[in-house]
Amino acid sequence: MSKEAAVRVKEDELWTDSKLKTLVRAKLADGALFVVSNREPYMHVIDDVSGLAKCVRPASGVVTAIDPILRACSGTWVAQASGNADKKFVNSKNKLGVPPGDNRYILKRVWLTKEEEDGYYYGFSNEGLWPLCHMTHTRPIFRDSDWQTYKKVNQKFADAVLEELPASRPFIFIQDYHFTLLAKMIKEKRPDVIIALFWHIPWPNPEVFSICPYQHEILDGMLSCDLVGFHVQFHCNNFLDTANRLLECRVDTEKFSIVRSGMETHVRSFPISVDVSMAMSMVKAARPQKQRIIEEYDLKGKIIALGVERIDYTKGIIERVLAIDRFLEKNPEYKNKFVFIQLAAPSRTHIKRYHDLIAEIDELIEKKNWKYSNGAWKPIIYLKKQFSPEEIAPFYALADVCIVSSLHDGMNLVAKEFIASREDLGGSLILSSFTGASKELTDAIQINPYAIEEFADSIKLAVEMPQAEKRRRMENMRRVVSENNVYKWAASIITDLTALG
Repeated sequence: MSKEAAVRVKEDELWTDSKLKTLVRAKLADGALFVVSNREPYMHVIDDVSGLAKCVRPASGVVTAIDPILRACSGTWVAQASGNADKKFVNSKNKLGVPPGDNRYILKRVWLTKEEEDGYYYGFSNEGLWPLCHMTHTRPIFRDSDWQTYKKVNQKFADAVLEELPASRPFIFIQDYHFTLLAKMIKEKRPDVIIALFWHIPWPNPEVFSICPYQHEILDGMLSCDLVGFHVQFHCNNFLDTANRLLECRVDTEKFSIVRSGMETHVRSFPISVDVSMAMSMVKAARPQKQRIIEEYDLKGKIIALGVERIDYTKGIIERVLAIDRFLEKNPEYKNKFVFIQLAAPSRTHIKRYHDLIAEIDELIEKKNWKYSNGAWKPIIYLKKQFSPEEIAPFYALADVCIVSSLHDGMNLVAKEFIASREDLGGSLILSSFTGASKELTDAIQINPYAIEEFADSIKLAVEMPQAEKRRRMENMRRVVSENNVYKWAASIITDLTALG
């Protein structure tokens, strides 16, 4: 077989949007799949300039993965309404066809009051469960009022789903820690449905999870699912241990399942990923912006390192800035030659811990820039705003080094997006060993972000790595990301979910 033919065969084996749609049509009847998430796949907002309503697709790896599934089977997506013009586009049952102008599936919007959003989303989900599941030594806060609101909102979503379910046996795919009680609430009315929950964040060990005052109700709710998925096997193991330690149940370590009250829940790892072809297309389209960024920030001839994330205490931004400071202290020859660009999207600013973190990062970056700046050069360019995938793409293309220094992360798609964007095989990836992605991307320069000396030395290693070695590592990582792409993730879950029906 010629080399070209071998490459062609390999490409044919990769999961694609169209291959996923073929699988979905074979496995699912029209209208048989229901997806539930906090974030909606399409939102309507008022344009600041024109004053007219427009439909936007939020930047989300989950949306990228699940949208083609629902398009293929004409399913229904139930999500919280978040756009300021959302009400104008729904019918009397809070539903509309999406994508706009194509109407391949139904989006059902659920409206929450400000009090409900405060208690369910900002309170219990993100001041309670989020820090509980991320080992970053941020103390979780559990208020009974938040828990009551969380239960109320889960019931509101359950009612919204139950209104739509057909008589024939449907499948429900729930997303994340916002809906731990949902499966039980649905099955109380419709015990025939098949339900999967994908947990996008880490799952802690039993000792940590037992901190939660509502541990039994949460586990009981999750074990009403037929399938529970995590990114990595380690988190599956933690979940099995937690159920075994805290509940009366039978754990089958060979089948990776939990039996409780006659109900069997299968536990599986499904590492989420990205759409490689979409990432490459965005980079190609962003070439004009790449040159503009070089000129705007005076980057010509500079070594460019990049960080991209929401401002969150789990992402290790403080540790990253300290490591860059130490790198420049130990390697003064890189002054005026090295620039680190941090793209940072403020998030959850209603929560004090996040509000304080933004101030802490602002102060630290200002201090380090003052320490090193001389004339026009400063080591850190800090761009604090929301960035679309199209706006991030030219930065991925420019970067000599991408730094992912999460203190704890279920997966981390920035690492995979960077690799997917580098068809030129350029650039190095520095990756925290505390991310799910580190289990797959073994050719990254892996770090402990708490070990600042080691972290600083890793920046030097990435900067000085020979081109041939960079290309070899990037080629290996691109192969991993291409073969285990977002469509394979979705296909694996759909295959396992429908096998239970």
